[in-house]
Amino acid sequence: MPVDQELVGRTFPPTRPYEVTEEKVRDFTEATAGEYAGGAAPPTYPIVVAFDAMNAFLEAVQVDLFRIVHGDQKFAYERPVVPGDVLTATLTVTSLRQIAGNDIIGTTSAITDGSGALVCTTSATLVHRGAA
Repeated sequence: MPVDQELVGRTFPPTRPYEVTEEKVRDFTEATAGEYAGGAAPPTYPIVVAFDAMNAFLEAVQVDLFRIVHGDQKFAYERPVVPGDVLTATLTVTSLRQIAGNDIIGTTSAITDGSGALVCTTSATLVHRGAA
C-alpha cells in the first residue's frame, strides 16, 4: 500500500534530548573506521539523532524498516557538533512521489541544541519498496 500523500509537510515531534559526549563521539568514530582526536564530532555524527527521528516517523506512519532503502543523505551545518551538546531532531516530510510501485520519500530533520539553536539540517531520501 502506498504511503499517504498527505504526509508531505507534516512535522513529527522532536526526539528525546541526546547528550553528545567524548566517549559517544569516540565510539562513533571508531565504528566508522576513523580516529577521534578530540574536539568536534565527525560531519556525519548527527545521523545518530536523525536516525531516532527517522525510526519514530516510520513507526508513526506504520512503515516497516525492512521495506526501506536509504537513497541519499546530506548535512548542512550552522556549526560543528561538539561534546557537551544536547541535541534533538525534528523530522518533516518534504516530498513524496510514487515510481514503479515504490514510494520515494524526502525528509528533512532540523538538529537543534539545548537552547533551541539550529546546529545542522539533514536531508534524506528513502525508498519504500512496494509489495512484491
